[in-house]
Amino acid sequence: MSWIRIWVHLVFTTKYRTPFLQTKEIRTAVFKHIHENAKEKNIWLDCVNGHQEHAHCLISLGREQCIGKITQLIKGESSFWINDNRLLDRKFGWQDDYWAVSISESHLKKVRRYIHSQEEHHQSVSFDKEIDDFMKKYNWRKFKP
Repeated sequence: MSWIRIWVHLVFTTKYRTPFLQTKEIRTAVFKHIHENAKEKNIWLDCVNGHQEHAHCLISLGREQCIGKITQLIKGESSFWINDNRLLDRKFGWQDDYWAVSISESHLKKVRRYIHSQEEHHQSVSFDKEIDDFMKKYNWRKFKP
């Protein structure tokens, strides 16, 4: 039997960063559905939360899972579900891009707290600032076409 423990912090945004997830009720329904759907697809989604235009997920990859496929399953099915259930008055979609970084076991509690506290976090920090901080922390550069 193989034993795998690879933690990933995944972040993705709504199409064009449109604030589709404006209300707490919509966010709660969407994130609850993402969690339930992940379980059905054997994706170990530890926690999910976000704000008006983005979502954070803490995932533990299985031995035959890759982050690209997991992300596609989560985003694709949740977009379909949001539109099929007419949660919004217009067509919903997630941006194609995403950010993903590995997380060590020693940082799990801190990342969980960060994900769970998105409502409070974004009362004082904009999503643009969060992205900039994320990019600096992981030494990524913004590429312009």
